[in-house]
Amino acid sequence: MTHIVRALVLALPAILVLASCSNLPQPQACPACPAPAPGPVRPADAKYQQTAYAAIPGWADAQLVPGLRAFASGCSRIAAGGALRRACDAALALTSNDENSARKFVETSFEAWALTSADGSAEGLVTGYYEPVLAGSRTRSERFRHAVYGVPADLVAVDLESVVPDVKGLRLRGRLDGARLVPYWTRGEIEASGKFSAPVLAWVEDPVELFFMQIQGSGQIELGGGARMRLGYGDHNGHPYGSIGRYLMQRGELALEQTSMQGIKAWAAANPGKLRAALDSNPSYVFFRETAQADGPLGTLGTPLSAGYSLAIDPRSVPLGAPVFLATTMPLSSQPLRRLVAAQDTGGAIRGAVRADFYWGSGNEAGALAGGMRQQGRMWVLWPRGDGPPR
Repeated sequence: MTHIVRALVLALPAILVLASCSNLPQPQACPACPAPAPGPVRPADAKYQQTAYAAIPGWADAQLVPGLRAFASGCSRIAAGGALRRACDAALALTSNDENSARKFVETSFEAWALTSADGSAEGLVTGYYEPVLAGSRTRSERFRHAVYGVPADLVAVDLESVVPDVKGLRLRGRLDGARLVPYWTRGEIEASGKFSAPVLAWVEDPVELFFMQIQGSGQIELGGGARMRLGYGDHNGHPYGSIGRYLMQRGELALEQTSMQGIKAWAAANPGKLRAALDSNPSYVFFRETAQADGPLGTLGTPLSAGYSLAIDPRSVPLGAPVFLATTMPLSSQPLRRLVAAQDTGGAIRGAVRADFYWGSGNEAGALAGGMRQQGRMWVLWPRGDGPPR
């Protein structure tokens, strides 16, 4: 690795802009990854206000068992020794699915902390995501012509902290060009370049569906005969995520209210000649890995996500693995959506004190809900009683 580090130091000024791994939509962690620390480094813009349960809108009527079960499902990935792990051990010891028992356990074991921004704002953006299911094949055909790539052998990832301590937590991705580390291929270069090479995991028919599967960070491929391949996040090319909706809006192709996933798909079907340029406006490219996981896609915590009860958060504000009470509304609606969920995932677009991405599940119905979700919401982090604010 010495020659790579030397090349990194020489190339760093030119490619530092590519360093942030947080530009990904929903990167999925591998089961073998180490358990995360009990809590995040608290950012300056996150504030916590202890709140009585009776003051939380919707708390009295919410069903708590499904959210508590989702929280417990992630306990195996919570680091030992911390306050949250002790709460996990108690949650795993529960044998009853009775709502009264669940409520008594939660209210006895946890204190609720309202999450607010530095400016005092208690509301923030809540979006949705899902696991796409695409028709495909393990072999290329006239119908299935678009490759789903695994991680390229020439993709180099270097933790910048080992070279420049001031950029703690940032990872640089690139490729070696002789003795130099240069930025990895962009989306456009991957699609057009004959030099790019990576293992092909499957072939699909719709490049737009593949594009959105990359944005979600995981998916399934229907192979026919009832067989399915589940794909998890493998890595990415290191380039920042670019919004295709913003690209189309800036060019007058779509109005703001049309830039949902469904609106973009409709535009793509009507404008095949403009599609490649629109897709390439997002230079980021996600590579997948095939997983044997049967229960659902893996979140950053390293355990399967629970449809309707898992949340992607900014781990600088919400401890990964913690239970959270979310009060928002259904997609494109004023109907309340208030429930106990578990903070089990992260995402590049999920940045800020009051910001969340709600996991809807797999398939087209979940995709329709996720694609239409852009609501305002509030969040209360539940943290072990007597241990102070979340940390």
